[in-house]
Amino acid sequence: MSTQDTSSDSPFHHESPRDEAPQYVLPLVVRIEKAEPPARTDALETAARAVLVMLSDERSLGEGADAGEWARAMRDWQDARIRKVVRRARGAEWRKASALPGITVTGKSAEVRVFPPVPLDGWPKELAKLQVSGTDLDDPADPGAPDPLTPVLWLSPELDMSAGKAMAQAGHGAQLAWWELSDADRKAWREADFPLSVRTADPAAWRELTLSGLPLVRDAGFTEIRPGSTTVVADHPALRAR
Repeated sequence: MSTQDTSSDSPFHHESPRDEAPQYVLPLVVRIEKAEPPARTDALETAARAVLVMLSDERSLGEGADAGEWARAMRDWQDARIRKVVRRARGAEWRKASALPGITVTGKSAEVRVFPPVPLDGWPKELAKLQVSGTDLDDPADPGAPDPLTPVLWLSPELDMSAGKAMAQAGHGAQLAWWELSDADRKAWREADFPLSVRTADPAAWRELTLSGLPLVRDAGFTEIRPGSTTVVADHPALRAR
């Protein structure tokens, strides 16, 4: 599948025939305790890794008799527009969310739990009541330059996104990179525990990145930003070398 904005069947394009399919969403919940909220960049990176962990989990793979328990839901989700929604939880809410089937991925300070896709109007009640807004996080220190030898998800310097929105967009970028990789490169990335960085691109480099041929995400414009906005460029070394 093409990941460029000229492709009419891109799951991230704002005019997609995938809209005609039943719509599903991939839920992600970030743990935000009042006393110790995670750092923004770490939350973004952990969310992106959580998406990759879900995509590559054995329960998400296979067909027929060999299908994992989440494979049908993952297939239905990927056959429609690729939607992700990030909600926040703390205390008892986080414990209840953690009891549902899913995978918790931890970063340096962040915890993100990703769940199998659900219909847009079929959220489990434990997740449906969680807030989407309020995921405004900060970095207590400059995250520094990314490792040039590992994948970097470059955020647009032209857009102002909440942490929750940016987490979903980083997840989109990671997913596009995953789809574009060879089986060997996917295996190597997974075995390394999906190292990656999320950084805001330098304004001077942003246009070059968007024209580089690397996978890019264009937002559908459901929340926060206008439709068609380029939000992320997925810069994986294996794709950069093509």
